[in-house]
Amino acid sequence: MINNLPEHERALWILKLKGPMPLQPIAGELQVTVEGARFQLLKLAAEGLVVASSVVKGRGRPQQVWSLTDLGQSRFPDTHADLTVRLIEMTREKLGETALQTIIDGHRESAIQKYKSSLASEGSLEEKVKQLARLRFEEGYMAIAEQEGDAFLLIEHHCPICAAAKACQGFCNSELKAFREVLGTGVEIERVAHIIKGDHRCAYRITAK
Repeated sequence: MINNLPEHERALWILKLKGPMPLQPIAGELQVTVEGARFQLLKLAAEGLVVASSVVKGRGRPQQVWSLTDLGQSRFPDTHADLTVRLIEMTREKLGETALQTIIDGHRESAIQKYKSSLASEGSLEEKVKQLARLRFEEGYMAIAEQEGDAFLLIEHHCPICAAAKACQGFCNSELKAFREVLGTGVEIERVAHIIKGDHRCAYRITAK
């Protein structure tokens, strides 16, 4: 998918997928020279989409690391963000937390039904996690599945409901509950990275009990 993007946008996708990175690895991902990568990044920086900062690791010289700005993050849309936040605030103000939780619970039940209807009732945990990742990718979460030892990682590089999740973290808790319901009682799921807490992605470690 990245290789089919306009050249000047590929660096944005790489930083979204990989998180903050130094210049040389970015050049490697872009398959261009270091100078070519620097040119692209400086152009994006002039547009306010990326920024470079110095990071000190150990006793070595500070390393320049590139990352997306808030404007750069906005290139990966948060679906109907402003309207969603206003509706959450109005529901909380007019109807109370109980009503808001009822809405969140309804959203979770709808997701559970959708995922269960798409995931095979039989099959390995790996197959189920990969299928769940495909469903989440289709919903805009830029999700992938990876194996990590005896566990699997469900990694989401983007959150299309981030504004809603910031306004009400019940949505994040609801998603975790939905994953546990869909994958079954014989599975342990732990969130190990969280965009809301400043990580560049959300990630869930999934293991068989």
